[in-house]
Amino acid sequence: MHWIVASLLSACFLGCYELSTKHAVRDNAVLPVLFLANVCSASVWCGLLAVAAFAPGQLPAGLHVAGLTPHQHVLLLLKSAIVAASWVCSYFAIKHLPMSLASPVRATGPVWTLFGAMLVLGERPTWLEGLGVVITLGSFVLLSFAGRREGIHFHRDKWFGFLLAGTLLGAISGLYDKFLLGRAGFSAATVQCWFSIYLAALFLPLAVGWKLRLWPRHVFHWRWSILAVSLFLLVADFVYFDALRNPDALVSLVSSLRRGSVLVAFAGGLFIFKEQHGLAKLPAVLGVLIGIVLTILG
Repeated sequence: MHWIVASLLSACFLGCYELSTKHAVRDNAVLPVLFLANVCSASVWCGLLAVAAFAPGQLPAGLHVAGLTPHQHVLLLLKSAIVAASWVCSYFAIKHLPMSLASPVRATGPVWTLFGAMLVLGERPTWLEGLGVVITLGSFVLLSFAGRREGIHFHRDKWFGFLLAGTLLGAISGLYDKFLLGRAGFSAATVQCWFSIYLAALFLPLAVGWKLRLWPRHVFHWRWSILAVSLFLLVADFVYFDALRNPDALVSLVSSLRRGSVLVAFAGGLFIFKEQHGLAKLPAVLGVLIGIVLTILG
């Protein structure tokens, strides 16, 4: 598969993942959704580990999971803890916010990762990256004006605070990924495998606490979209890594094309969930997308 086609497919699957998440948590208990979706992902990787153990050499090289030391397991457990905190915040926010507002905000992760790289790694942005940040922040302002039409005021809305916290934690995870896949030398399959397994383990006590009614909770309804959340994310990530493995692929362009997922999620919010004020939000959404692409290309 050509790497551009793979990048666009990854964007499509990632957008479908966000729409499945919205369907799974809408009027539903969030913690069981998180636990069951990650159990599905962990089960897929456990199955692949079993195949590798009982039939060595049968899996493609891209799915090979390397053996790890205890210290390496701790590094991946930390990765899972960061992602778990990010997803708890994001899923609660997606439950209460329109998809056409939540998806553009979640897509700004690369901008916050750039800020983190500047602060932590001492990187300096190019003029193109700086322009992308300015456009993204300006689009945020436009998006906040559109949100007010639906009674959502970004500066005092609790769920927008949750969404921003989840996005910032996701950016921290992105910085940590650079360390894991670069300096620490992990393969993409090894990271994806063990962080999926550890995520399911981390969400287990939360699911048990929900079941035992240790805090006020909502009713849980099983929906097939919970399974879709897991499968769409697994496929989106696998196709994304497949695109990156192509020696001719341009990493910045692959990452930019993948951000097209925001258009899929935005359109789905309008046509599937019947969200309002689509035309008012569209310029801001396109601005966010352009800003992110410029940041990545820079």
